[in-house]
Amino acid sequence: MKTENRVYQAYYTKSEPIVSYMLSLLDLKGSEKILEPCAGDGVFIDPIINLYPNIQIDALELNELSYTNLINKYAQKNSVKIKKTDTLVDNDLLFLCSMGGGYDAVIANPPYGAWRKPEERKKLKKSYNGFYAKESYSLFLFRCIEALKEGGKLSFIIPDTYLNLHMHKDIRKYILTNSKIKEISLFPSSFFPGVNFGYANLSIIALEKCSFLKENLENEFYIFKNYQTVEELGNQMSKNILKINLKQSEVLSSSDFAFITNGNKKIIDCINSTKETIGNVCECVTGFYSGNDKDFLKVKDKSIRNSKNYEVANLDLVEFNCDSNQINGVIGDKTFVPIVKGGNQKYYKPDNWFMFWSVKQVDFYKTNKKARFQNSNFYFRKGIGVPMVSSTSITASLIENRLFDQSIVGIFPKDESYLYYLLAFFNSPTCNKLIRTINSSTNNSSNYIKKIPFIKPNQIVLNEISNRINNIIIQCKTKGNFDIQLEEQNNDAIYSIYGF
Repeated sequence: MKTENRVYQAYYTKSEPIVSYMLSLLDLKGSEKILEPCAGDGVFIDPIINLYPNIQIDALELNELSYTNLINKYAQKNSVKIKKTDTLVDNDLLFLCSMGGGYDAVIANPPYGAWRKPEERKKLKKSYNGFYAKESYSLFLFRCIEALKEGGKLSFIIPDTYLNLHMHKDIRKYILTNSKIKEISLFPSSFFPGVNFGYANLSIIALEKCSFLKENLENEFYIFKNYQTVEELGNQMSKNILKINLKQSEVLSSSDFAFITNGNKKIIDCINSTKETIGNVCECVTGFYSGNDKDFLKVKDKSIRNSKNYEVANLDLVEFNCDSNQINGVIGDKTFVPIVKGGNQKYYKPDNWFMFWSVKQVDFYKTNKKARFQNSNFYFRKGIGVPMVSSTSITASLIENRLFDQSIVGIFPKDESYLYYLLAFFNSPTCNKLIRTINSSTNNSSNYIKKIPFIKPNQIVLNEISNRINNIIIQCKTKGNFDIQLEEQNNDAIYSIYGF
């Protein structure tokens, strides 16, 4: 991708059904003052002035070529004012926002993932109250809501990640408390043929600026999803479409103000109403990185998956009996320790990988800029490892007094008597439904794992599940597999505890 494309990330809205739907959400009368904060080639301007030739539009554009084309295109239209500027730092727009806004309507398809220099991102983060500045579309959304008059309307097409990703919690809170959401439609990015957005799903959000918090919290709206074709957008009576009714106060009271778009009410109620979470009962941390695994990480043998570029370890140099005494390095002739890596394997992973761990080498890890000697007080403790990225289902395995790397989240129960129960839970369909509702992607970062509801079983059930897990681990260590009936019995027990 060219550098210019990385900077602007301009994906023009070449879809008549999408443009028509977004315009309909503004309910224009012809007397409005409209902002188009990233005008591109004028795809939203054209249909508006076709309907209302004298309507006032301020079109902002940063790209020099696009700006020049807009100037030429609308040279005869005095009502369309073109300005070459960066919307996010434009001083005139900032002043207008500080005065309470001035636009009746805003419509945009803002840049997604536009690249900015680190120092620019720092300035943006400071200017935008600490909002996540690495992804530009949320900043456009914030600025444009500010730019609206009271009662002004906004129609945006943006990736759906703002609805539940942890880093976008601030923009969610702002939307919920400073506007009344009219509707949100979710659809696949494939509705834009031939364009690679880097996002699987997009959304169109329509809202109205409102400064009355009580009104905002009482506001109810629909999320529409399961569209089969782009032509269905706006046709909310189609039998294919799933309608999710939400109240803004309910979303605001959820963890991190997340919009849960899974329609299963039992799961949603469990997430929103369960008093304890995994974050309350466990420490959830990411693990170690050497800074150069090609040199410092060894493999048991070449039959191990992804072992092609790694040297085979001398097992005589491995200290298998590790504990907290090895945090600062192994003393003696043995200079390697077992490490648990990512990969979706349930319950127990054998010792297939080994990290160079002499005292001198650990000193290097502590000071090297590329290495991550993080959360070291959890190294070599007994816990659970969940891969950061999973396939269709979340999986978990026992860490058991080994090192664990940064590709997994280490989960360490504050009460170790729940260790085996939690190991069963993290391998269950119940847990998978919860984590995929909290975060629909396959990213299982610690921030999402901490939000998973935790329900304590009674002592009898706890003992039964723990005993079955103990047998599963023994079978994994001795045979390399386990009795599937033991897992099914645990899954049934966890289903009874959670209700799904």
